[in-house]
Amino acid sequence: MDASVKQALLAALRQFAVVSKNDSKPFYESLVQVFDSKEEYLKKVANLDLKFNENPEYESLRELFFDLLLINFFNDDVRKLEVDYLDSTEWEAIEEKTLDRGTELLNLMLYLKECEDEDIEPDLADFLKEFLLVDEDEFQDEHRIYEDVIANQILVDSDLKEVARVANELPEDSELKELFYPMIGFFRDQHPDNEDFDEFVKYSKNAEFDSAVYSLLISYNQR
Repeated sequence: MDASVKQALLAALRQFAVVSKNDSKPFYESLVQVFDSKEEYLKKVANLDLKFNENPEYESLRELFFDLLLINFFNDDVRKLEVDYLDSTEWEAIEEKTLDRGTELLNLMLYLKECEDEDIEPDLADFLKEFLLVDEDEFQDEHRIYEDVIANQILVDSDLKEVARVANELPEDSELKELFYPMIGFFRDQHPDNEDFDEFVKYSKNAEFDSAVYSLLISYNQR
């Protein structure tokens, strides 16, 4: 299992457990077994879903952890396969079967890996313009998905109370409504101290989920 994915998984579950007052250790250990297994990718996906079905209190994290499983596949499993595996018809079929899975957090984690490889600090404008290419004509789907983030980039220089206010006022059909607060919070402060993190939790209307996502991103970004 990729070390960065493992620490992100642990951080997210620990924080979720702090807010929800659950013991996340057994669930964490069962997920590590899924991620560490030598099963083919789709079997791992099925086993991941099985663990969530058995632990419905963590349901809100299911698609986030699907993203982590996919990142783990890219960072760890692919190295053990043929060099051109991601261009194969087999992988194309897998992508087709999982087209409706995961969240936009996947893009952000891929960006963070690129930042690590290029030794640059993550930056919201860079993520939008240089990684997602939202200003390019051929990437207007990304522009549509991220339009609320694009329109509110200035929030990275605002206080968390204002970030939370804008997040809560986004329309229900906003593509990034659920991830907006932790995503902006992360780009605003990637290394919060305990007091700053507590303030983040204070202004969240969905503290379990938001703080788990924020913890995941902070941990995955550690280098």
